[in-house]
Amino acid sequence: MIKVAIIDDQVIILNGLQKILADAKHIQVTDVFNNGDLLLETLQISQPDVLLLDIQMPGKTGIELAGIISKKYPSIKMIALTNVDVLTQMKQMLQKGCLGYLLKDVSPEILVKAIDTVHNGEQFLHEELKLQLLNSLSGQDNKQLITRREKEILKLIVDENTNQDIAGKLFLSLRTVENHRNNLLQKLSVKNTAGLVKVAIQEGLV
Repeated sequence: MIKVAIIDDQVIILNGLQKILADAKHIQVTDVFNNGDLLLETLQISQPDVLLLDIQMPGKTGIELAGIISKKYPSIKMIALTNVDVLTQMKQMLQKGCLGYLLKDVSPEILVKAIDTVHNGEQFLHEELKLQLLNSLSGQDNKQLITRREKEILKLIVDENTNQDIAGKLFLSLRTVENHRNNLLQKLSVKNTAGLVKVAIQEGLV
């Protein structure tokens, strides 16, 4: 039996993950947490085999928690969970000791496969994220790594929409839009919205 703990600040995500894993007979969800302090307090008493770790959380972020956990509890296998495919975050989480990295819209089958894989000490990356990582290591132009969702957001930015406007139009949380915008800044090597607009038009990205 693989003991799994989950940390995410969104109740709907916690409930959804628990429901998915309830159908896996060899997996037992032992704990769920909505903040890092409670997680760290509980780990002093008992540790899971695998931890599903949200990255974007108030307070201690997933990146901070991964660094702490990998040093104090190296036997815990960690899988990072995120709503956005930010390459720099993925690299940070892998550097902090995470063996897995998944987008939250992952299928139940892939989630279970990821848990099985990291439990065996092997790395598991969401397929499209693996491609991004390989492309970045080979020096491919980041402009070619912009996702469909990022292009949607970039077009709305060029059309002078605020983050709040974009969140409403695409039915996303404000934090998710902010993460996508930050990812675009990194991929296009610019510092602000004006830079995004300039490069988007020059490169024909919208």
